[in-house]
Amino acid sequence: MPTDPLPSADPIDAQKTELRRRARARRNAISPAGRIEAARQVAALGLPELPAGPRILGAYYPVRSEFDPLPLLARLAAEGWRLALPVVMGAAPLAFRAWEPGAPLIPGERGILQPASGDAVRPALLLVPLLAFDGQGRRLGYGGGHYDRTLQALRADGGVTAIGLAFDEQEVAQLPSGPHDERLDIILTPSGARRFKDAV
Repeated sequence: MPTDPLPSADPIDAQKTELRRRARARRNAISPAGRIEAARQVAALGLPELPAGPRILGAYYPVRSEFDPLPLLARLAAEGWRLALPVVMGAAPLAFRAWEPGAPLIPGERGILQPASGDAVRPALLLVPLLAFDGQGRRLGYGGGHYDRTLQALRADGGVTAIGLAFDEQEVAQLPSGPHDERLDIILTPSGARRFKDAV
């Protein structure tokens, strides 16, 4: 969720604030044509090979300069995947509501678009937006902790595969990591899919 965190005395948080500023500027610098082409390439790649299991995918609706998952979601819907989008409920882990491309969306908390209706579902896979990632599967989010809390809850309740969607330009050498930071299992960029330690 693209929200800015409150100031913190934690040195890791201060470091992340500066990293967010730089990562946001780098992502914003990608041209509109480059964004469209990147989304097309990822949709053409599709999801990497995954173990058999529930074909329920939690996704996100893009805002600002986030990687656009909609072409990939259109492909997955055509392949029979059941899709869901998040619903923000304060500081609680995200809830997910069934959705299909073209179905109505309404502004939810903080103006984030969410399904106007739909059954509550539990995703087995989760597409995760980000500002930056590194080669160890660390993810730099927006500072609100929504996805970290959600991944922690889902991993404690039977597991989930976290797939970061990103432009290749969003990779950095190394990100700081705190005790509440949840790592990605897979990163999917126009260059392909990469699995990280302890990935499925």
